[in-house]
Amino acid sequence: MTRALPHIAAMSPYALADMQAPDGVDLISLSQNESLRAPSPLAVEAAQATLAQGMLYPDPDWTNLRAAIASVHGVDSANILCGNGSLDLIGCLVRAFAGPAQAVLAPAHAYPFFRTVAQMAQARFDTAPEDGTTVSVDALLAAAQPDTGIVFVANPGNPTGTHIPRADLDRLRAGLRDDILLVIDEAYGEFADHQAVACFDMITAGNTVVLRTFSKAYGMAGFRVGWGLFPPHIAAEMRKVMNPNNISAAAQAGAAAAMRDQTYMRQTCVMTAQIREEAATALCALGFMVDPSFTNFVLMDMGDAERAARADAFLRKRGMFLRAQGGAGLPHMLRMTVGSLADTQRAIALLDQWQQEGST
Repeated sequence: MTRALPHIAAMSPYALADMQAPDGVDLISLSQNESLRAPSPLAVEAAQATLAQGMLYPDPDWTNLRAAIASVHGVDSANILCGNGSLDLIGCLVRAFAGPAQAVLAPAHAYPFFRTVAQMAQARFDTAPEDGTTVSVDALLAAAQPDTGIVFVANPGNPTGTHIPRADLDRLRAGLRDDILLVIDEAYGEFADHQAVACFDMITAGNTVVLRTFSKAYGMAGFRVGWGLFPPHIAAEMRKVMNPNNISAAAQAGAAAAMRDQTYMRQTCVMTAQIREEAATALCALGFMVDPSFTNFVLMDMGDAERAARADAFLRKRGMFLRAQGGAGLPHMLRMTVGSLADTQRAIALLDQWQQEGST
């Protein structure tokens, strides 16, 4: 019988969200951090316009998309690489710059996919303690080892929702060895740009990469488009392991149009923040601990792992799916995506009902 390589066979599958509601119950999913509204109409129109040319391969250099990103963010398009979601770029980074002799380091409650791609590359995956649910620069610096090759930091974080200021990122970069690649994943950056979280200029040192995505603030999770800024020599190595036709023509066109419609995206961020803050206030009033969030979700402390599991089961029986966080080392917490006002209020009402019925 054909068998996978030993290190692959030893891996657990990546934990996808369980989306199977009980029979006869309508599903409301607040588990995947999808946007609360559809992409810009301009993005949909641009994507549709490409379909008649579907016999052609997509542009392997993402020319139009890179031009749109560069124009909006004031960066050099030559430093931009685009991927099939930012996960694609994360995977390529690890394939190119980590392995048995080069370990990967991340905060303790970091995005679990960082661990998965390290395992794929047979790279040791190290973690550093966090300050509650906030990245600790001091802990990361202390955890760096002689064989550390990559440090991943999501800012704002997933599943925590917290962020650290630019000054802390600068201190982290200055404290790491020059040969360690710092990857700053800003998948939720648009929700926190008012906090000056963007750090695109950090790539000029040659050992830092900054990633973003269209899946969150732009409402394009189904299009699968991510992008990042890379120092030239890092980008050259990345190209060797990237699929040369990684983003469909429709997705490229839609993403370029979405990038040029900044007004629509900003409206989405404002709507999201308003519902998020109202939800956080309501949850705190019910007695749940909720850290400040700079994303499109909130993270609730349920007290302990058993209570979190009971609440999750209660909600699922009624078709409301949040996301348990045991995989991120937070088994006592549940993450709730900011959905429509009605869906978000429904989730809060069900949590209130769960408590009123004795938290069973």
